[in-house]
Amino acid sequence: MSSFEERIAAAPISWGVWEANGATGWTVDPDTYLSDVRELGLGATELGPEGWLPADPLSRKAKIDAYGLKALGAFVPVLLHQADHDPLPEVETILDAYVVTGASTIIFAALSGGQGYNDRPVLSAAEWDFFFANLDRLVRAARSRGINPTLHHHMGTMVQTAEEIDRLLERSDIGLCLDTGHATIAGIDPVQLAKKHASRVNFVHLKDVDNAVARRVQDGELLYMDALDHGIFRPLGQGEAGIDRLIHTLEGAGYDGWYVMEQDTVLTDASDLAGALADVRAGLEFLKTLDLVERTHV
Repeated sequence: MSSFEERIAAAPISWGVWEANGATGWTVDPDTYLSDVRELGLGATELGPEGWLPADPLSRKAKIDAYGLKALGAFVPVLLHQADHDPLPEVETILDAYVVTGASTIIFAALSGGQGYNDRPVLSAAEWDFFFANLDRLVRAARSRGINPTLHHHMGTMVQTAEEIDRLLERSDIGLCLDTGHATIAGIDPVQLAKKHASRVNFVHLKDVDNAVARRVQDGELLYMDALDHGIFRPLGQGEAGIDRLIHTLEGAGYDGWYVMEQDTVLTDASDLAGALADVRAGLEFLKTLDLVERTHV
């Protein structure tokens, strides 16, 4: 029922709002962000990290509704493989708030248990079994509330490589949040990933990538978080992640979900905001140039 352009959404991380930016000491306020999103003509947004928007779910809903936007949920890092940690209570609290807020999707990422996204352990068979048993619990909790669960493959998490994505989709029926940036940096062609797992993709994060910087991460010369300062992410259409081919592939396979413009950005103060917004605007204009055959989504 929605055209491709109507399924393009925003994420606060493109404005520098995310769980890993606390050291900067500055974050754009929600009203500025939401006003920008509406001015861009977009109809939906992710929620950003817990605590950025109002914690009370009714107040959060009122804030988003005031700008005429749909709520898409947020990136929720969860620790799944450690026997002494139960992720379900925290996730259920988030899900219950989503029901009130009207958020449609929860985007899980499988934390490594290390610091940030720069290192991760090798799991034993027993730890993988525990991982998937926990993930199944989270999936059931989301679906029981009418919320769409998806898992975000991500650098520095327990689902990063092509083999780990295959394992995820073989052992769980959760949907895949295909992230073009994290795929490219992990050495995965996003287009081939879409072709292989199109039936499982239920959410998309669009990032474009400077492959020269990505290779420095792959070679161990740069840590992922440090690569942000080296311009690893480019405005959509100005990198080498094959954004246009990826979208054509998914649309051709019948994908009818959201495409979220989601470029990891670190802002140090308000003076950086204009540049971030210009990058988002450039990416949106690129997406609008794609020659897609419109079809009816049911």
